[in-house]
Amino acid sequence: MNNIQSPGDGAETKRILIIGGGFAGLNAALELGGVQGIEVTLVDRHNYHLFQPLLYQVAMAGLSPADIATPIRSLLSTYRNTSVLLGEAESIDLPGQKVKFDFGEFPYDYLVLACGATHSYFGHNEWEQYAPGLKNISQATEIRKRVLSAFEHAERITDPDEQKKYLTYVIVGGGPTGVELAGAIGEMSRFTLSKDFRRINPSHTRVILVEAGPRILPMFSEQQANRAARDLENLGVQIWTSSMVTNINEEGVELGSERIRAATVLWAAGVEASPLGNSGGMHVDNRGRVIVEPDLSLQGYENVFVAGDQASFTHQTGKPLPGTAPVALQQGKFIGRTIREELKGKPRSKFHFRDKGQMATIGRSRGIVEIGRFKLSGFLAWVVWLVVHIFYLTGFKNRVLVVMQWGWSYLSFRRGARLIVGKEWDPPTEQKPVSEPEDQDVPVSSEH
Repeated sequence: MNNIQSPGDGAETKRILIIGGGFAGLNAALELGGVQGIEVTLVDRHNYHLFQPLLYQVAMAGLSPADIATPIRSLLSTYRNTSVLLGEAESIDLPGQKVKFDFGEFPYDYLVLACGATHSYFGHNEWEQYAPGLKNISQATEIRKRVLSAFEHAERITDPDEQKKYLTYVIVGGGPTGVELAGAIGEMSRFTLSKDFRRINPSHTRVILVEAGPRILPMFSEQQANRAARDLENLGVQIWTSSMVTNINEEGVELGSERIRAATVLWAAGVEASPLGNSGGMHVDNRGRVIVEPDLSLQGYENVFVAGDQASFTHQTGKPLPGTAPVALQQGKFIGRTIREELKGKPRSKFHFRDKGQMATIGRSRGIVEIGRFKLSGFLAWVVWLVVHIFYLTGFKNRVLVVMQWGWSYLSFRRGARLIVGKEWDPPTEQKPVSEPEDQDVPVSSEH
């Protein structure tokens, strides 16, 4: 096994190892970039930083993957004390202060874990091949292929029952991702594709959003959730609440004794954290999230921090903070500043999340925004959503491309990334369920 040395290995140089190039890991690296006396190494399994809030736009053919992804090296290239490596972490030796990667072992003085999360199928991982989730670009392009291919299959067959199956889409999970996917499919079928086919009428597409709870968007107020439900219904989306999924296969979805025949099923329900924390012997909650101290450090290891979807931070509200981009971004910045200040001899402070509100979009020109008591819906909310997301897009080029692409889509009702590409779907199988026994009905709900 190779023992990888950091570029500035020395007695006085502190080695900061960051695993994960998402919002948390990237912002921690940015805070530490250019600081004297430290060497920062960021390791990620991909060579790009992905703007996940817009991933559904790739899945729905509104944007291309390059519009929402930027190479990590280019984002950190100005900092001479920062290195980027492509690799995957396999195990952590906390007492020995080193991490085993697929390319060798790497020692550290400070470790930042920001490995994110993946979907949880609540003990039914076999469902993934029939209902892909939406966490990365490969999943987004797979969803795009399935959604568009279903229309193509329906166009070339004559059996009405089979056509109905291919023109039925089921989204499992009524959180923001599920709502955005359902709205995008409803809009695409009724506007974008309405004139493209001759043997089928895409506007007759059936889109069903399934939620186990009593209403969709439980993290929003009931008033805002009801407004979103009405907007979805105007796009032809059927909302099934208080509905538990009991099985998913190639024929569709089973909800107890009821069955929905559908060729395309999408998963936007439970999530679980990266298994790296659990494999390292850390204390985790029932979703695999590492339980952290008020300063985001690991109990018993003050030089190890955990952030983003991988962390369970309950010290502010009594329950874990949601796995959203603003939480990860603020935690990453906090960790970077904490390490920087500690090396100057300053004491640590407690992390406090500044909630700047939440928002979701429904289709092309509808949305909901909730900032404390301030609530906004409809077109103005969609504009706010658009401005905020473009502002946080990494890289000026990405912002310009997204504005141009969306402007064209808005004016023409066209989508410029309607390409069916990609190999056969081969979902990962290494993920193990964190909780829930396999022989029970699954209470499917939203992502958070």
